[in-house]
Amino acid sequence: MDKNEFQEKLVSKTKELDQIISSFLPKEEGPQKKVIEAMNYSVMAGGKRLRPMLMWETFRMCGGEGDVIRPFLAAIEMIHTYSLVHDDLPAMDNDAYRRGRRTTWYVYGDAFGILAGDGLLNLAFETALQAFGQGAAEAGVAGPGKAQAEDPGRIARAISVLAAKAGIHGMIGGQTADILAENGDGPLTKEQLLFIHENKTAALIQAAMTIGAILAGAGEEQVQLLEKCAYNIGIAFQIQDDILDVTGSLEELGKPIGSDAASNKQTYVTLEGLKKAKKDVERLSEEAVELLDSFAAGHEFLRELILMLIHRCR
Repeated sequence: MDKNEFQEKLVSKTKELDQIISSFLPKEEGPQKKVIEAMNYSVMAGGKRLRPMLMWETFRMCGGEGDVIRPFLAAIEMIHTYSLVHDDLPAMDNDAYRRGRRTTWYVYGDAFGILAGDGLLNLAFETALQAFGQGAAEAGVAGPGKAQAEDPGRIARAISVLAAKAGIHGMIGGQTADILAENGDGPLTKEQLLFIHENKTAALIQAAMTIGAILAGAGEEQVQLLEKCAYNIGIAFQIQDDILDVTGSLEELGKPIGSDAASNKQTYVTLEGLKKAKKDVERLSEEAVELLDSFAAGHEFLRELILMLIHRCR
């Protein structure tokens, strides 16, 4: 797949994902209108739609069909967005810009920043639960094959994975370790930093790819391979983020550059150096692609997507 073809598909798929995600957002009405406005502002602020795209492409690669995946595409983006909304709060990173525009708390106030994040987390699981209804509806018209492909057990397992990877033993656990490290007395070790990256960043990417595989009916060995692949993607993605905080620009990234250095925050670059960080990004990405290439043909776009995300300049 050449670069132009990939970019055309990327733009098309991102637009389609935007439409799917927006279709699950609540109407801005009623006494709770203000918090819904803040929620919708946060979700529709743009972004790469990395996690839903990885989920959808993995679902397709593993032979998945039908609409059962759609609620999960929206749900995982809601969870990712809520984490960003809370990360930006004054009590956390105190960031005024995200994705090139003012952060949610900066526009709506920190109280509504908290409530918007809470609302998105709850809405994510309300949305994911809609997969049961979609699976049942399609099973009634599509015959035994389709009904089996959208087995309620798979949906329940997918929701369980989403909850675990977003929770205290996943993303929230990683954020907890990050805060404790910032407030700690001693220097951060590489092992501590990798724990933070694995849980704060990689966990939700693992959720995306394993949920796509689970809903498609992939075998356990395939699910585990994709979880490892997603781990490499997540760690490499975060190391690249640390690199870009040193080498990027506000125009490229849409957020302040050098904020980690300004706050004396330890990153992979400060621990390992820029050269080693870049080398490790290469190693992790090569391993991820090797794992992906162990699957059957037909994942060219997913392969290029992973490489683009890991080696991004913004």
